[in-house]
Amino acid sequence: MKEWKKLVLIILVFLGAFYIPFSNPRVSSAILESFNMLQEYAREHVLFCLIPAFFIAGAIANFISQGAVIKYFGSGAKKWVSYAVASVSGTILAVCSCTVLPLFAGIYKKGAGIGPAVAFLYAGPAVNVLAIILTARVLGWQLGVARAVGAILFAIVIGITMAIIYRKEDEKRTKDSMAQFGGEEEGRSPIQNIIYFASLLFILIFATWGRPAQDVGFFMAVFNIKWYVTGFFLLILAFVLVKWFNREERIAWVESSWDFAKQIFPLLFAGVMVAGFLMGRPGYDSGIIPSEYVSSVVGGNSLGANLIASVIGAFMYFATLTEIPIIQGLVGAGMGEGPALALLLAGPALSLPNMLVIRSVMGTKKTLVFVSLVVIFATISGMIFGLIV
Repeated sequence: MKEWKKLVLIILVFLGAFYIPFSNPRVSSAILESFNMLQEYAREHVLFCLIPAFFIAGAIANFISQGAVIKYFGSGAKKWVSYAVASVSGTILAVCSCTVLPLFAGIYKKGAGIGPAVAFLYAGPAVNVLAIILTARVLGWQLGVARAVGAILFAIVIGITMAIIYRKEDEKRTKDSMAQFGGEEEGRSPIQNIIYFASLLFILIFATWGRPAQDVGFFMAVFNIKWYVTGFFLLILAFVLVKWFNREERIAWVESSWDFAKQIFPLLFAGVMVAGFLMGRPGYDSGIIPSEYVSSVVGGNSLGANLIASVIGAFMYFATLTEIPIIQGLVGAGMGEGPALALLLAGPALSLPNMLVIRSVMGTKKTLVFVSLVVIFATISGMIFGLIV
């Protein structure tokens, strides 16, 4: 760290210690809430969400051919194939905005074009079938349909926009990746690789399968047997690793997974604590910003209300499915239909912890452009939806 950065950090810590009114009940409650949110995040998301995602990212880095990634997701790939696959990824991956990060980092660093990679990054948590169904049941079919259509279109439009903005840079990155690609030797048959990755993917899907807010039949039935199914795929994975992978490959896989964990964990934890301090845990009015302030500025269908809802959604952390009861409460407190959709389209796909990690993967400028596009499109969609309904 450069000396001036150290000085600025010391000054900021000093000013915080000198001026922050720790004795104020709201401030002390918000500080405690940041640790409560970190604990909740660690208990509910690390073991069964992030760790499987890290291992999948490590598998992508080691065992997916770089040539294949470039062929199907590079800047020169067929657009309809790459964007179609990326934009519907959330129908398979019922993950939150943080769990999708290792997977995004894996395919991006392997050579995927920024357009398909960003489409995957947005769609992973946004196009969640269970969340869309519950949105329709709890908040009304209009919001459910608008969320489904909007999320898929967002993924494609934002991805294409990013690809256009960074076209030259992306083409150069693809050429550099191709130059480094030496035609890796494939040690396993295609069917063996499919079984390996499928077992990892199903472990992530079923281990993270949450209890539905309402008894919705199939989803509740799956929840009741989730650990049996997860155990079954763990046994398949163990068999695959022993029979089809040598010791060096297993070590390389673990080391790559650890590299992703080292990069992502600190930023996520810091971001979760900041989000907890500012907004509090979902369902708790313990953050430094009171929840009544939020509901008071997102009523109606004005440009300001939709923009504020989009920005709040972009920075607030939502665990999978928690956005629905939160928005239900806000709608009951006077939130407009348009801002509700804007928050639904911006919230699950983004969060402050998510932004910090994205910045470490693709840089500050690209992250700012991506976040701005999500906020802008969510705002516009909210206004249009508000006018329609």
